[in-house]
Amino acid sequence: MRKGFTLIELLVVIAIIAILAAILFPVFARAREKARQTSCLNNVKQMALAVHMYIQDYDETLLFGEIISPVSVPRPWYGGSGTTLYWPDLLYPYVMNRQVFYCPSNPADWLGYGWNVYLGYVGNHPDRTGAIYEGVKLADIDYPAQHVAIADHHGADYPSWAFYRLWGSSSCDPNRWVTIHNGGWNIGFVDGHAKWMKPGPSRPVGNGGTLYWYL
Repeated sequence: MRKGFTLIELLVVIAIIAILAAILFPVFARAREKARQTSCLNNVKQMALAVHMYIQDYDETLLFGEIISPVSVPRPWYGGSGTTLYWPDLLYPYVMNRQVFYCPSNPADWLGYGWNVYLGYVGNHPDRTGAIYEGVKLADIDYPAQHVAIADHHGADYPSWAFYRLWGSSSCDPNRWVTIHNGGWNIGFVDGHAKWMKPGPSRPVGNGGTLYWYL
């Protein structure tokens, strides 16, 4: 009667377990990332809908990526008070949930998403037309269902002070964004819908600055 396994048998079992682990672990990792991708898409959808509520309250004008106040004011998302408000501060009253602004795939980022600053930006932006304090009107956007408003921007090659923007050196170019979710991004569009997309062709249009949209 056998009372144990031989060394060869143990090595075979270990090898089989190692092979199964090598096969299954990537599958489990993709499944976990898919769940985070879905949660992130829900965040983007909530923010996109909040943008439309904001628009209705502000004469069909899209919000700014950043607003400079002449006096110190409360900052509901950023915290405390100050003279600089960022776009999450403007949307927070419409979502009332700080977690919406954090991507579950990178919760260490204090803001997991960026705003297309060509839709509204305080300052002399090189490709922004119109007055400095003039936001883009919804009616001025020819294809709101194709214009990017909000998207993932983890690891994008922006300086640290541009953390809230979808903006590279001279354009809001999606090809500069890191594809954090299974080779793609979650994108919120100006019309209020949101979807996951892989990198693909995008085309700039010239009304109100350079606003990139997908084909």
